Amino acid sequence: MQFIYVLPGWEGSTANGRVLRDAISRRNGLNVPQGCYYLCDAGYTNGERFLAPYRGQRYHLNDWRQGHQPTTAQEYFNMKHSQARNCIERCFGILKARWAILREKSFYLVKTQCRFISACCLLHNFIRSEMLVDPMETNFVE
Repeated sequence: MQFIYVLPGWEGSTANGRVLRDAISRRNGLNVPQGCYYLCDAGYTNGERFLAPYRGQRYHLNDWRQGHQPTTAQEYFNMKHSQARNCIERCFGILKARWAILREKSFYLVKTQCRFISACCLLHNFIRSEMLVDPMETNFVE
């Protein structure tokens, strides 16, 4: 429930692959340790150390809540991928709930907005590492 890499500044309509290529190619950019993987959504393709869900298979947690069980290895993978990705989405929800400046349209310069985002993520991580129970998480309802 902590952020390990933040790359603010890209416009929301930018293609996912372009942002990922930028993050990987930067000096001191995104580095996936050997033997580890990062989860990607369906907007990405599987690549070295990046795992996207199987296309054309059940994916969302609601698909599994109604008593359905995975019938193939791909469905099982997608179910576990969806559970992990749900945790990631919850982390973003808590971040936005904690810092009101992230919820509204900003009129600050892009460079200043990027600093706000980075600072909010750093403070979020500090709070998560120092508090045994995060009150934002206990009060957070999706």
